[in-house]
Amino acid sequence: MTGVIKIAYLYEDLMNTYGDSGDVKILSYLLKQRGYETQVDDVSIDTPKFNAQDYDFLFFGGGQDFEQTVVAKDLLRHSQTIADYIEAGKPMLAICGGYQLLGDYYETSEGTTIKGLGILPLHTVFKADARMIGDTEFETEWGTVKAFENHSGRTYFDDNVKLKPLGKMITGYGNNPEDGVEGMRYKGTIGSYAHGPLLKNVNLAAAIADQIISNHQARLATVQA
Repeated sequence: MTGVIKIAYLYEDLMNTYGDSGDVKILSYLLKQRGYETQVDDVSIDTPKFNAQDYDFLFFGGGQDFEQTVVAKDLLRHSQTIADYIEAGKPMLAICGGYQLLGDYYETSEGTTIKGLGILPLHTVFKADARMIGDTEFETEWGTVKAFENHSGRTYFDDNVKLKPLGKMITGYGNNPEDGVEGMRYKGTIGSYAHGPLLKNVNLAAAIADQIISNHQARLATVQA
């Protein structure tokens, strides 16, 4: 083995809808095939403040509306360390609710505005009477991705220069019904509405595994310096 890769799973007990934990399991399997063991730490409501720089990968899954509201309040105490991690270009994957919470805010169907981390220039508006659900397919830099979406939140970029979509829609809704794109990319961070889990698409999983290994090697070099 060539080392232990550390993964921080944000709110695993609350944000794990439609098989999102499978993304971490798939990455752990791929990394083991490449000679790495993985250590997965749950960062949740009863967890002390953590240092994201101690990790090689951050994962943030999706959750139901109630759980997401609870998480949104607790998450703010971790905002600076997550922001520093993202701005450093280190790898992170955020699915559905986790993706939404990286943005400035999301507006509930009742009109209540819930504050997000404010790290990325995007916002989400919920329309409970127009849920977007079904199989989805989109084209990415790494090839075609097939997954499943189930969300009433519609996410919009507030800065189309800073943020790029993960992919162009072939089938399904993606971020919203108007823009024809799915997910978001910013430096090493990927956001997506794709469940199923997303990383059953080994083309994308392999690309993220490469990024994780690169970050792991850089982190070890810094520690040993």
